[in-house]
Amino acid sequence: MSGDVCVLARGGGVLRKAIAVLAVTVFSVSPLMADEDGAITVNSRLIENFRIGSSQTRFGEFEFMGGLELSSPSSYLGAMSGIRLGAGRDSFLGVMDTGFWYAGRLARDDAGRLIGVEDFTVSPILDRSGNGSDEKWKFDAEGLAVRGDEILVSFERNHRVDIYPAESPGTARPTGSLPVQIPMHEFRGNRGLETVAVAPRSSQLAGAVVAVTEKSLNAQGDVFAAILTGPSRGVFFIKRDPPFDITDGAFLPDGDLLLLERRFSIAQGVGMRIRRFDGSRIAPGNLIDGETVLEAGFGHQIDNMEGLDVSTDEDGQIYVTLVSDDNHSILQRNLLLEFRYLGDQ
Repeated sequence: MSGDVCVLARGGGVLRKAIAVLAVTVFSVSPLMADEDGAITVNSRLIENFRIGSSQTRFGEFEFMGGLELSSPSSYLGAMSGIRLGAGRDSFLGVMDTGFWYAGRLARDDAGRLIGVEDFTVSPILDRSGNGSDEKWKFDAEGLAVRGDEILVSFERNHRVDIYPAESPGTARPTGSLPVQIPMHEFRGNRGLETVAVAPRSSQLAGAVVAVTEKSLNAQGDVFAAILTGPSRGVFFIKRDPPFDITDGAFLPDGDLLLLERRFSIAQGVGMRIRRFDGSRIAPGNLIDGETVLEAGFGHQIDNMEGLDVSTDEDGQIYVTLVSDDNHSILQRNLLLEFRYLGDQ
């Protein structure tokens, strides 16, 4: 079964105002196909099975709840590198590594399963001078996180974590930046800050902001990461397990960290993996390693998986949402996948 759902932006919870403002943002860069209010038409094709040709729904600690393949006549759709869901899990805000915000609303059937996206809008990310840019190195946005009434965005190439007001990120300049802790000379150009996440206040990290690089490695081949805020701020390391590289992450309610990773080779094609890390081990100077809780490859509905979010419903059930970055290539796809996470049950 497949369906096409045309898109138009509402919000929920802390992201409600952010998404509403994005819907009325006027474009100032790159004259691509978009309405003056930033809305673009997006079509959705249902993905009913995660493993191709199989009705299997359970994959380790994950239950596949459905997915969407997104397409659009607009050149704006693509390059989705991070996503966060709003309260009620019906709205989303994300960043594209081409220097844009994207936002919209998830349409669901009576059983709560994805059937499409609605109100999809795109808006340029602005710098401190109030300007956007089509020069990728300036706005290579890779991850985002919500901290109270702020949106944190991590960038690579020009390595930084900028702070935007959650009420109006699409029209606002950054109000500041977080010290990244990692020495600048340790960043590898296009392998820098890939992930930014906020730990639960009830966890040992007590709401601290954590950033992880994609493939900036120390002399031992371990990945640079850092606690950016709080009394425990400082650099720590994540054990790299080649050929996978980190693309995003988010904290579980208990304080453990989920990291999304991807691999690619001509021989094996594209693959993805999620590892779970003990949050109590995240501390300056530590080297942490994680347990693989999901792995998928050529036989699954995946692509260049770039974004991961953790959300909970009103019953406390945990969900993991993934998005892919198509690199604006006709050979790749924009995917949005949803899983119920059973690891804590």
